[in-house]
Parts: sequence; structure tokens; C-alpha cells
Amino acid sequence: MKVMFMGTPDLARECLRAVYEKDGVEIVGVVTRADKQKGRGMKFVFSPVKEFALEKEIPIYQPLTLRDGAFQTVLDELQPELIIVAAYGNILPKYVLDYPKYGCINAHGSLLPKYRGASPIQRAIIDGETVTGITAMYMEEGLDTGDMILKLTCPIAEDDDFGTLHDKLAALAGQAMCDVIDLINSGNVPREKQDDSLSSYAAKIEKADTVADFTKSPETVVNLIRGLSPAPCVVTKTPDGKLLKLPSARVMEGKCDKESGTVVELDTAGEGKIVISCGGGLIAVTSVTPEGKKRMPAADYIRGRKINIGDILKF
Repeated sequence: MKVMFMGTPDLARECLRAVYEKDGVEIVGVVTRADKQKGRGMKFVFSPVKEFALEKEIPIYQPLTLRDGAFQTVLDELQPELIIVAAYGNILPKYVLDYPKYGCINAHGSLLPKYRGASPIQRAIIDGETVTGITAMYMEEGLDTGDMILKLTCPIAEDDDFGTLHDKLAALAGQAMCDVIDLINSGNVPREKQDDSLSSYAAKIEKADTVADFTKSPETVVNLIRGLSPAPCVVTKTPDGKLLKLPSARVMEGKCDKESGTVVELDTAGEGKIVISCGGGLIAVTSVTPEGKKRMPAADYIRGRKINIGDILKF
């Protein structure tokens, strides 16, 4: 089967790897977003999908636009029978969706119709969900509204953050796409329409979403920390106005009547913990990233005398 793959980040790379290694599949081309400039030197950085394609010597395409038939020549040249999409980052116009014999199939990081949109993995953790998964779906012009082919579920563990759950779902995405290819080869591909009344939207993570609000419940704050770790991370400020990122935390038992955001305990045992008053309860922050520094255990931050009992953290 001649397959074109469209994707950009790490999740897409692992999905591409699984499809590339599947017997009976020829990856005729990889389409990924344009290279980005990063760092002080503004050097161009390749997407994870491009890095994999270079390693395997797969033809790479990075169109600036797909609109107005701009990609038609490439489609006619490669003649893909199936297009697989995983976190590509651009909307596909109708002429692309209609081109392949077997359609355009997307690996979406949620159990649709819940969490349509750009940030399904993060939003599921932030909302305190205990299960998520990958949905293989036919693409159409709506946002993640196409008919579903199959779903693979994944439990969300209490200690999962965005990074760990992303890696689990990346592996599932590859499995789902390989399963879809098997279904196509069998000539029996199911189609299930989504129930729009059950849908929810996973909006893109914005800067305002990252600010810690210690007036909220401990569970709410910890879920936000988990959902945004290892990046971009929840942020607050120390009394001297310095930014402090909070990559990891857990809910602690007990109640606290101190002002929300107050540091009530410092512990350097093991990785250490900074105990903070939060919505009438307590959370233990176990690692931090100080402004201009790398991530460190809470114990190291405490030993550096960068925080004191009685400090109030607020943005």
C-alpha cells in the first residue's frame, strides 16, 4: 500500500515509525511543517518527523500552504492510496482529503467525540480524567468531526503528566494506524458517526492557562501542573518577583487556613517538598524550575535558601 504520512511532533514520529516498519507498506512521502528557528543563534530546527524521514531516506515535503491546489502536483506524482495524519498542524483542504483511494485517516489523541481540538492530552489530565486513548478517524473538513474507525483506550495514572501520557499515546497511535491498514486490507473498515451532543473542545494551551491559582482546590492545581509538565509548565512568582515553574506536585492530606499560596512547610528529605496552602488544603511541590535555571528537586531549591516558610507565591 502506498502511504503518505503527514505529521510534525514527537507523537507523529512514533506513529510514522510504526507504519514505516509494517510489512506491505511503502511510505511514498512525508509531509511536515516548515523548519523553525530556535535558541539565541536562531538556528533552524527540524521537526521530529523530518528527522526520522531523513534517517530513513523518505522523500520530505514542507509546503508553506496546501490551499488553492498548491499540493496537487505532489499528490499526482506520488499517487498515495492512503494518507495518514498525526498532529500535522495544518488543516487539509478538500482536494487533499478526497485524493487517496482509501481516504485520509487521522490518529487523534482522545476518545472522540470528547476533546476535539489542539490539546486533547493536556486537557484530559487537567480535567482529572482517568482514561483517554487514540481514535482513528476519517478526516473531513470539520475539526475532528469525521467518522470513527476504531478506538484504543489508555488509563491515566495518578502520577502521569503530559510527558508520560504523551509517550503512551504515541505508541497507541502507531498501533491504531497499523490496525486501520489491516482493516483496509481485509476490505471491512467500520464507520461510526460521532455523537455531537457528547463532544467537548480541547482548546490550545495559552499563556494564561499556565498561571497557578492557589485559591482553587488542591486536586485542580495538581492536575493543571501534571497536564502542563514537562512543558510549558505551571508558573507562579516568588516574593521578589522571580518566575518559578512548577513541574511536579502532589495533593497532601489535611486542611490549611493560611492565605492561599503561603509556604507552610519546607522538607529536604529525598527529593524534598515545598508545602503550599491551596484552596483550604495543601499541595507538595516536589520539583521547580527557577527563572533562568534548569529544573531541580525541591530539596536543592530549599537548600539554596531561595524560599522561606511564610512566603506567599502568586503571579
